[in-house]
Amino acid sequence: MASLTGVNRSLVIFAALVIVLAGVKSASVIVIPFVLATFIAIICNPLLSFFGRYKIPKGLAIMLVMLMVVGIGVSLAGLVGQSLTDFSQQLPQYKAQLKEQFILLVDTAAKYNILINKEQIIAMFDPGKIIDVATGMLTGLGGVMANLFLIILTVVFMLFEGPMLSHKIHMALDDPDRKMQQIDRFLESINSYLAIKTVVSLGTGVLAGILLWLLDVDYFVLWAVMAFMFNYIPNIGSIIAAVPAVLLALITQGPFVASMVGLGYLTINTVMGNIVEPRYMGKGLGLSTLVVFLSLIFWGWLMGTVGMLLSVPLTMIVKIALETSEEGRWLATLLGNGEELEEQPE
Repeated sequence: MASLTGVNRSLVIFAALVIVLAGVKSASVIVIPFVLATFIAIICNPLLSFFGRYKIPKGLAIMLVMLMVVGIGVSLAGLVGQSLTDFSQQLPQYKAQLKEQFILLVDTAAKYNILINKEQIIAMFDPGKIIDVATGMLTGLGGVMANLFLIILTVVFMLFEGPMLSHKIHMALDDPDRKMQQIDRFLESINSYLAIKTVVSLGTGVLAGILLWLLDVDYFVLWAVMAFMFNYIPNIGSIIAAVPAVLLALITQGPFVASMVGLGYLTINTVMGNIVEPRYMGKGLGLSTLVVFLSLIFWGWLMGTVGMLLSVPLTMIVKIALETSEEGRWLATLLGNGEELEEQPE
């Protein structure tokens, strides 16, 4: 009977979860700007603390931070928007040239007795669609930023409420003595992750922009911003950001420059992702590589481009919430990277 009760409870929890996810999917127009505002507020919080050390009043500090955010955002939106419009107009021509290059490659392979069916390969692997995916994701993010006023207003209120957030969560979970250290660990982990990831992504975008500018690749500002934004996407974000720049260099300047662009992106992402980021982030947030990749797919399906950008922090919310429950701890262990098991004595 006890076993049956447990099964029924699990089914109820699963059904409730499906209903919640369906609700989030249906209300994505409201949910996505709110989630984006939350993480913008977390990124801005260190700046607020910096101004606080110089005894600047909180209201004035928030105003300065928001002026910086809006100024940078509007400037980038103007540059990227114009570049994206121009690039979209040239896209059919670029795709046609890319197809010609691809056919030329197949013909060259045929000379060395590597016989490939052109139509079949192009049907299965259309290189032009790769560019569509990358630019489509950037356009989708721009669509979310159309609610800029709502996002900024939400960020301002969150920054005012930020210092009380930890205390409110403890009180809401009936933990006035702050015995649940997972809550504080979660807030510190997310703050640390987003702050470090933002700095690393900014460095990646700047270096990519300088590389493309030196190699005279068209729309280098657009690809630099894409490298910055997509660096938030774990595992495959940097690859997606590099593909359009490499393909455009191949079309406009030939294989040598394209290979230089690809090598440059590989070097930048290797240094920033495997040397700089781990040095400051340490062990990271304790998620397995498989979970990171699956979370990218899941949150991307649920909330589009914003969900992909924030897939790791959102999954951490789920993981730490599960860790606070005896019944959900086993699932939190599955989401982890195994460090907890290694730390246990044999």
